Amino acid sequence: MACALRGGGLHIAVVEASPICTRIEGGIEGVDGFDARVSAITPASQDFLEQLGAWDAILQQRVCAYTHMQVWDGEGTGAIEFHAREVQQPCLGHIVENRVLNAALAAPLTAAPNLSLFNPSRIEKLQRARSGPLRVGLDDGSELSCALLVAADGALSQLRQLGEFKTREWDYGHHALVCTVETGLSHRHTAYQRFMSSGPLAFLPLPESAGRHYCSIVWSIDSGRVAALLEMDDGEFLRELQRAFENHLGQLSACSRRLAFPLRQRHAQDYVQPGMALVGDAAHTIHPLAGQGVNLALQDVKALSAQVLSAHESGQNPGGLHLLKRYQRQRKGDNLLMMAAMDGFKRLFEMESPALRLLRGAGMRLVHRAGPLKRELMRHAMGIR
Repeated sequence: MACALRGGGLHIAVVEASPICTRIEGGIEGVDGFDARVSAITPASQDFLEQLGAWDAILQQRVCAYTHMQVWDGEGTGAIEFHAREVQQPCLGHIVENRVLNAALAAPLTAAPNLSLFNPSRIEKLQRARSGPLRVGLDDGSELSCALLVAADGALSQLRQLGEFKTREWDYGHHALVCTVETGLSHRHTAYQRFMSSGPLAFLPLPESAGRHYCSIVWSIDSGRVAALLEMDDGEFLRELQRAFENHLGQLSACSRRLAFPLRQRHAQDYVQPGMALVGDAAHTIHPLAGQGVNLALQDVKALSAQVLSAHESGQNPGGLHLLKRYQRQRKGDNLLMMAAMDGFKRLFEMESPALRLLRGAGMRLVHRAGPLKRELMRHAMGIR
């Protein structure tokens, strides 16, 4: 958000709790050289990152394009494949480590005019007067005032709580287990996803080095099983993972430290209040099965920043409720549609009825063969029209 607003004549403060890093040093040294958390960046998000001046920095560090995607029903007969050439694109997207993405976005801020970084720092208090700017208190005792406060602080947003935004939410009963693995065979720039009743398992391609092959995994699994998977030694875990993945990429020989986090659907009833707006996971969290969370967040930022810059240029208050509601109208429908689709997919593949498995398989095969429908689904997921 700060990158999108810099250079627009606004005075911007960025309050960030984690230490900011502007470059990832070092090469690939096995599975532990990667960030366990990655994002699947769509072409639409890539275009926006190019506008922000961050994409070149990502390319100079490390990134892996994927041109192909294979999805199959692990407990049925359905399967579907996607290839970038079907929609005349060079790739379907890119897998980017989260720390690489963060560093590329942070680098332009260090030289931005009219921008102050408070790092590491946290907002602990929020004061709202009947009129005038909002005031926020930081953990070091200092205070800031602003015409617009943007909460971009994630799914457990402290600012959303301080602003008393109401949410609708429910627990999926799943955790996402993430780590990096070394595979015996090359991923061939393909993203893989196997759907099971216990949850989907994704293998996402990472840069290869010196003939060694790597993937990032996101395994959505029943919360009751996740502790056992975390407690296994590496050999046990890799054997369990290889069975779940049906040996698609040969022998799995190494894995990084495993992390797990609970999955919860959450959506703010309103994204905005006078002088305050939520973006990204602070406004909505989504099941990671299609990797759309970060892309929805970037589109939130694109929409809100355009409204704020337009208001500033015309002398309007960037925190005015009528302006912020335009942003909400732009984004809420798209976000709800994607959230409903991902929730529907998750529930569909959890059902174990034999009849439903047959229908699922038939539906996947039908979409695979239905060229126009398949291409439209691809364009929508990639954010291209």
